[in-house]
Amino acid sequence: MTASVWQPLRRHPVAAVVERLHAELDQHLDSTVWSMSHGEFVDTLASATRLVARMRELELRVAAGAERRDIGAHVGATSTATWWAHTSHTTRAAAHRSIRLARDLDTLHERVRDAMAAGDVLEDQASVIINAVDALPADLLDPEIIDRAEAHLIGLAREHDAKTLKTLGRTILETLAPDIAQAHEQRVLDEEEARAHQTARLTLTDDGHGRTHGRFTIPTAQAEIFRKHLLAIAAPKHQAATGNPAGSFAAEATGGLAPGERLPLPQRLGHAFMEYVERYPTDQIPDAGGVSASMVITMPLDTLMGGLKAAHLDTGATITAAQARRMACEAGIIPAVLGGKSQILDLGRTKRFHNKAQRISLAHRDKGCTAEGCDWPPGLCHAHHDPPWAIGNGTNIKDARLLCPQHHTLAHDPAYEMSRLPSGKVAFARRT
Repeated sequence: MTASVWQPLRRHPVAAVVERLHAELDQHLDSTVWSMSHGEFVDTLASATRLVARMRELELRVAAGAERRDIGAHVGATSTATWWAHTSHTTRAAAHRSIRLARDLDTLHERVRDAMAAGDVLEDQASVIINAVDALPADLLDPEIIDRAEAHLIGLAREHDAKTLKTLGRTILETLAPDIAQAHEQRVLDEEEARAHQTARLTLTDDGHGRTHGRFTIPTAQAEIFRKHLLAIAAPKHQAATGNPAGSFAAEATGGLAPGERLPLPQRLGHAFMEYVERYPTDQIPDAGGVSASMVITMPLDTLMGGLKAAHLDTGATITAAQARRMACEAGIIPAVLGGKSQILDLGRTKRFHNKAQRISLAHRDKGCTAEGCDWPPGLCHAHHDPPWAIGNGTNIKDARLLCPQHHTLAHDPAYEMSRLPSGKVAFARRT
């Protein structure tokens, strides 16, 4: 009688290859790359990127199989995606996105899966192709055209990144079915615009510490106009700090900028947005309930004359005295000046602002910001009442000067002293 020898069951080829890859990578945990040649860097990096795509397809193939087998239910999880997120320490949102992609590759887009398995299509490209093909009007197209569209986009993925591929995917019908493309594009744009208008939202939340946070969703057309407006304000406004008072003020306000550095673009756009709001033509704001929508600042007379007491907006918000004086001087805002017993002494009218002819005269005379060392052009400057409008100064050419927004802020900041130079320029120095 011969004894039987127990033979272990062979591992599945996919499980075996994953195990071998782990073992192979373990052999190179400490390998450095400094000695690689230039050509090896180029070839290896490109090859590694393709390898990641191939491994990702393998991962998604296994995930699709686990989803079909409902592995999550076997371990008591609410879904396979939730179980996968827990075991792999990824987020549930990411796991659910991966399961959806795995399902699409497994059942509806096998050609895309094969291209990804070969390393010819990256994961983000695969998602773009799937979305573009699924968006095609199946009711208007033959299945053959849809198949050709998918194959065409897979071919384009060898030459274009996911962003460009997305644009090409939106116009794929112009190449394959131009007679249908125009009608389809019009239908898609109509649906997108209608949805964009229906979902337009804006929320503003005051955090109680002098800042308001906001989120908005608007149609792309209006967003592009808004972006262009802000870039037009931001582009020349926040240039490199180059040794003038405006530059040093910008450096101080932003924690210190080295010479030649610019503010980060999001911060420049934030400053541009503030100016955009302040400079909006108030005569174009509609009345609300028969009352002008112009903002009113309430402040004691001593605040307007240079005191430090805070001022209040008619919405209930509180702002600093310096900002109130600056806004009362230039922005389209009405100051309600109170006497000692909170009696209104003067309710300013927007006619105190310099008109177009006066601004042209100031530009001709001052040639730009009148702060020593500042080279801002007239079109970007504010008209500053000098001496201040608060002490009875009229709105005329004689008692006015051009100041850039930063120097205009300093002119109303009690921490700085503005002195007039024999040249007609002004200089600023921090008070000690």
